[in-house]
Amino acid sequence: MTATLELGALATDTDTATGWHRVCAVEELELSWGEAALIAGRQVALFRTGPSEIFAVAHEDPATGAHVMARGILGSRGTRPTIASPLHKEVYDLETGECFGVAELRLDTFNTRITDGFIEIEL
Repeated sequence: MTATLELGALATDTDTATGWHRVCAVEELELSWGEAALIAGRQVALFRTGPSEIFAVAHEDPATGAHVMARGILGSRGTRPTIASPLHKEVYDLETGECFGVAELRLDTFNTRITDGFIEIEL
């Protein structure tokens, strides 16, 4: 899946402000798979871990600066959903962005919601 924003949703200088942004229909995001989207000029990695459970994090790997997190490995630590970086395998909590192995690293996380069958992200 490639997230495609409608022409009216393309980023402009005023779109970089915080707020909710519609990204794609829920069914366009495969279960247990990551996708990258450009939302208001920011690269975001999206993950659908359940029928209505969506996570959004920065696409940028905090350890390397490479934009690769959408290709990370989904997992869990107990009941906490996680994403492992595809480069050095640091494991991050999808809800909080906490890195389990290196306390200094943190992955930006974003609020998500589903509205009328569409995924929306708050930047």
